[in-house]
Amino acid sequence: MQAGRDYYEIAAELKKRVDGDLHFDKYSRLLYSTDASIYQIEPIGVVVPRHKGDVQAAIEVAKRLGVSILSRGGGTSLAGQAVGHSIVLDFSKYMQNVLEVNPEELSCRVQPGLVQDELNAYVRGQWLQFGPDTSTSNRATIGGMVGNNSSGAHSLTYGKTLDHVIELTVLLADGSEVNLKDLAPAEVERKSKVDSVEGRAYREVFRLAQQHKSEIDARYPKIMRRVSGYNLDEFIKPQPFNLARMIVGSEGTLAAIVEAKMRLVRKPKWTAMDVIHFNDDIEALECAQIVLTTKPYAMESTDKMILNLARGNIEQSRKLGFVQGTPDSLLMVEYAGETEAEVRAQVEKLEELRKREKIGYAATLAFMPEEVKSIWGVRKAGLGLLLGMKGDKKPIAFVEDTAVSPEKLPEFIKRFREIVTRHDTVAGYYGHCSVGCMHIRPLINLKENGEKQKMVSIANAISDLVLEFNGAMSGEHGDGLARSHFNAKLFGPALYDGFRQIKRAFDPYNLFNPGKIVDAPAMTESLKISPEYKTWEPQTTLDFTEQGGFARAVEMCSGMGECRKKLDGTMCPSYMGTLDEEHSTRGRANALRNVLSGSVPKAEFTGKRLYDVMDLCLECKACKAECPSNVDMAKLKYEFLDHYHRANGLPLRNRIFGAIASLNRIGSALAPVSNWLANSMPIRWLMDILTGIDRRRPLPQFAGESFEDWFRVHKPEGDGSQGEVVLFHDTFNNYNTPNVAIAATRFLEKSSYRVLLVDRKCCGRPMISKGMLSQAKENAAWNVATLAAYAEKGTPIVGLEPSCLLTLRDEYPEFVRTEAAKQVAQHSFLLEEFVMREVNGGRLSLGANGKGKRVLLHGHCHQKALVGMAPTVAMLKAAGYEVSEVDSGCCGMAGSFGFEKEHYDLSIKIGNRRLAPAVKAASSDVEVVAPGISCRQQIDHLAQRQAKHPVELLWDSIKN
Repeated sequence: MQAGRDYYEIAAELKKRVDGDLHFDKYSRLLYSTDASIYQIEPIGVVVPRHKGDVQAAIEVAKRLGVSILSRGGGTSLAGQAVGHSIVLDFSKYMQNVLEVNPEELSCRVQPGLVQDELNAYVRGQWLQFGPDTSTSNRATIGGMVGNNSSGAHSLTYGKTLDHVIELTVLLADGSEVNLKDLAPAEVERKSKVDSVEGRAYREVFRLAQQHKSEIDARYPKIMRRVSGYNLDEFIKPQPFNLARMIVGSEGTLAAIVEAKMRLVRKPKWTAMDVIHFNDDIEALECAQIVLTTKPYAMESTDKMILNLARGNIEQSRKLGFVQGTPDSLLMVEYAGETEAEVRAQVEKLEELRKREKIGYAATLAFMPEEVKSIWGVRKAGLGLLLGMKGDKKPIAFVEDTAVSPEKLPEFIKRFREIVTRHDTVAGYYGHCSVGCMHIRPLINLKENGEKQKMVSIANAISDLVLEFNGAMSGEHGDGLARSHFNAKLFGPALYDGFRQIKRAFDPYNLFNPGKIVDAPAMTESLKISPEYKTWEPQTTLDFTEQGGFARAVEMCSGMGECRKKLDGTMCPSYMGTLDEEHSTRGRANALRNVLSGSVPKAEFTGKRLYDVMDLCLECKACKAECPSNVDMAKLKYEFLDHYHRANGLPLRNRIFGAIASLNRIGSALAPVSNWLANSMPIRWLMDILTGIDRRRPLPQFAGESFEDWFRVHKPEGDGSQGEVVLFHDTFNNYNTPNVAIAATRFLEKSSYRVLLVDRKCCGRPMISKGMLSQAKENAAWNVATLAAYAEKGTPIVGLEPSCLLTLRDEYPEFVRTEAAKQVAQHSFLLEEFVMREVNGGRLSLGANGKGKRVLLHGHCHQKALVGMAPTVAMLKAAGYEVSEVDSGCCGMAGSFGFEKEHYDLSIKIGNRRLAPAVKAASSDVEVVAPGISCRQQIDHLAQRQAKHPVELLWDSIKN
């Protein structure tokens, strides 16, 4: 299977029968060669099935050609279950639908690629939900949860996925479709007599369960959280025979799931939390046993390593207001009920117990839904925060999923820590203390051979400890490549042989995901990062020192797939629009890493195929904030484009957009003739053909009088007694929307600030986005030199256009690596930030002259990522407006992106996902507000509403 022609022969056979997408090129194979684990195996190719007929065709072709099949959902597996030298079936793009909901029966029928949060969103209106809730719920698929037997933070209440599977429709190794459900004994006997793969599966499971009943009883841990091995223990229990229970947790090794009937649960009307703070994590675990007597809805623990990492994360640091002091450990205890009074009473009961038993040194109570959501957000981010640690030592997953009886957990963790310490490393400790399953990740540098051996030594020692405590090596994350090799040791030779017989019964051709659960390779095979892994380092214009260089900045992507979420936030707009792995942040990082590590030739760094992978990145910077690992894909793309265009030439369109300041100056000087000319049909057609600027996209208008022209002749309205402010008047507010800059000037002057303009150049953002880093660096150096004197004396530098002003903060220190650049960055503020700084300092009062007028606010991507929308919301509220911030994601414009012919349709699709419907739903008396000019253009184009800049409302509220 090594020769390229073999891949294409298989693809050709599949193309004859498959309606879905086929990806068999080298880059696509590399993108699917990893998951969220430490492993990498290049697959044969990828099939993205549209329906179960495609799945059946893939199985039959694979069987005939002697290759294997690997079912994959979100690719979030932590033990390597979702990688292998197989034909990968990616269910997440097309087979992701809810087929039926039966609220009376509390059940639903779904396809395997449906994401857990999307199922919950679908049934939320009926006050229903799917019980198990993994921390990856915004991208983990139901098929993956079934394959892994996932659980989550509320397993104390809801158990595992196994407890919620009613029926499974699967395709077996011979391509036959079977429905697995509860059967009466007579029906089991009838099926067992049939000479087929299905019949053999029924016969063997029944026989093995009876034959090994005593061994099952002796060897399987008596704990809820055991997902290692096959679920043979389910077939000695007094319950109906249901072969679906064997498929659950089988990691895709027995069959391909094409449909699932799942149990739903009632969603509690109210929840509340008590977050207890401890100075010692063992004390927290010991006290957890006392807290469990209060029957909480959920109880989780988080250690100081995660809290410290959260403080350094843009997104998570905004959620840490509930943390008091510097705890060593937190117990997050949640209660649920039908009324607010009910949950308050439960929290108060815990508080009485806590104070009486002297549990912890402090507690934070949370009763509001947004408070509870924020706390859970920090807990759910734990994995990504750990994986985003800078440097070569990473908290990796190999013993991170052990489980023991909850009452044994404190002693188990003490012993676990002794092993970690003995191996001269440390670990992060967090997770499901309520059910005895803690996620413990020792820091290991897999680039060093000694450290690789350390991983093996720790794993062996921990497996001995698990056996001593009658626990499980995996309580949630599965066996995969990391732990399958321990199954013979954990379950003994008789049961392990039974597992092999189960595999042969279901899969006589070894077709489904071989090498997992049984007959696994050594845990050190197929490592993504290993002593043999080497990268080369490109010479960069931007500074990557903080990340350890360009290659290590790429390696910060752990593969956990947060960028595949679709329902909230901004990251990743191109994935939300395409549902293609290639167009996720993870996909781009994987492509870059494989180029840098030599999986493809070095010349590919400036090649067209890598350009295609990077092309749909909108440079929104959402990943810098929303990715728990803080992968800054926008910055990586800037650098890539700079290298690419230096090697391949700079296109005319890039030159046009990069020189937008000069073009706008000319257009403004010639307005209104320039507006008529630019929007005339012949010119639009010519621009479309020659430069690829889409004729369907309206062009921004040039103002006849620029802001600079107005400012030069205007008379200041205030006395300037509050001090000087440098207004960084960007290109767009100067030549396209001077009314915004005028409103800002008049507001500041009327508030007694003296507004200064400086001889600045374009901020460089248009050049940066087009890979023109040398030109952008020149502008940055000029502007730093101009602004440094003001920054040095503490004069605030205030901007209106988020992407322009934030360039001073985010990119200038990396272009101009001087103290002056850092000072300029530190003294640069968005107008909203400056206003609230002055209000909070008692130097400015806004009054409440907005008179409760309703405002719908859409945030600019860069602003949401680097600042957050809190200052804008606070400013408008302080001015008397009633503000609703819409979680609208990216508008889809991304500066010039939405003007470009090949990107226009995607831009429209992204804008129509959440933003345009929200604006269209707003009544005419609601003021639509968006700080970004591109956002306002998209709103106008898609929703026919004229959005305003926040400062226009501010000026409206005080001008009279």
